[in-house]
Amino acid sequence: MNKQPRTLFLASAIALAITSANGGVLAATASQEITNARQETQIWTTYALSPYLRANDLKVSADNGKATLTGNVAEDVNKDLAEEIALGVKGITEVDNRIAVSADYQPAKPGAERSFGDTIDDAGITAKIKSKLMWGKSTDGMSTNVDTKSGRVILRGTAQSAAERDLAGRIAMNTQGVIALDNQIKVNALQPTIAESSKNMTDEAGADISDSWITTKVKSTLLYSSSVSGSAIDVTTKKGIVSLRGRVSNGAEHDQAIELAQNVRGVKSVQSKELVF
Repeated sequence: MNKQPRTLFLASAIALAITSANGGVLAATASQEITNARQETQIWTTYALSPYLRANDLKVSADNGKATLTGNVAEDVNKDLAEEIALGVKGITEVDNRIAVSADYQPAKPGAERSFGDTIDDAGITAKIKSKLMWGKSTDGMSTNVDTKSGRVILRGTAQSAAERDLAGRIAMNTQGVIALDNQIKVNALQPTIAESSKNMTDEAGADISDSWITTKVKSTLLYSSSVSGSAIDVTTKKGIVSLRGRVSNGAEHDQAIELAQNVRGVKSVQSKELVF
């Protein structure tokens, strides 16, 4: 009498087990597809951001830890770079590099629409210029708008003097990636507000600006510069006095490094005896 219910119970259990197994397989497959897509996107995004690879016709596919690269480049070094980038992505353990190298290969000319990499580059230039203006002794109180397109920068806003406006222009033009500048800042010699006067007095005294903050901003300013090798210069600060040590290429770079450091808020003086060329 109990035979049929037991048979039905066993059949139901087997069906449930099969359903659960299929669900597990489907979940695992979906998870792997998500991982593949993430890895492909990460590799492609890095290519798009690279000035050496973004213009090339490169395609990426990822499957279970293996990345397959196809497309065309003009030099072996670019093919090797593409492979190293792919291997640097988490989870990629193997690369099938099918990229063709041809010395005659000419990347497609950019159209009217900017690429993703170009947009990121322009945003970075804008951020660097804004940061340097904000850190500057004579430019932090300026009302300045910065627009960048394809490395061409437009400055708009107001300054209290022509010297202030020109300084903002030099700071912008001395930023990595800038190829042209249109300085549209207007001179409006109005008296500073009470708040601005109070802040300037604090800056002059240097009471609220720490040595570590000054050191960080001087280092960043040098690294952002297009005419100074900031990575080769060591910066230390003690009671607002900045010391620069290292090696520069020539006297012009030496003088530029000192000027950039002197323009940072809180800097009382710059010592450069150990900055040689």
